[in-house]
Amino acid sequence: MEKKQALSCLAALAHETRLTLFRLLVKMGPDGLPAGDIAQRLNVPPPTLSFHLKELERAGLIIPTRQHRQILYAANYEAMRDWFDFMMRDCCQGDASICGELPAVTCCPPATLKETLDVG
Repeated sequence: MEKKQALSCLAALAHETRLTLFRLLVKMGPDGLPAGDIAQRLNVPPPTLSFHLKELERAGLIIPTRQHRQILYAANYEAMRDWFDFMMRDCCQGDASICGELPAVTCCPPATLKETLDVG
């Protein structure tokens, strides 16, 4: 990931609704959710949700997929891992004695996700 793309991700997530939306999609897994379900879960009007979805899509953090007459939105896990890697690549110049061991970026079991995310 290049610096410009990392900044785009940061800008997209620097809004309470978009951060909550992204965390919800991460929680839902690769199948994602239709926009109507997202709007209902987050209590966001459809036009407002559409704006936020476009911002996250522009940053590459979510992927829309057409399924019949609806569009499903899912987190882009590859982009998320690339962003984490970019952010942590030079952490403490690789000296674990400064910042400690960094956890591996892996998906949590559904029960753990539900406990750690305060969405829905």
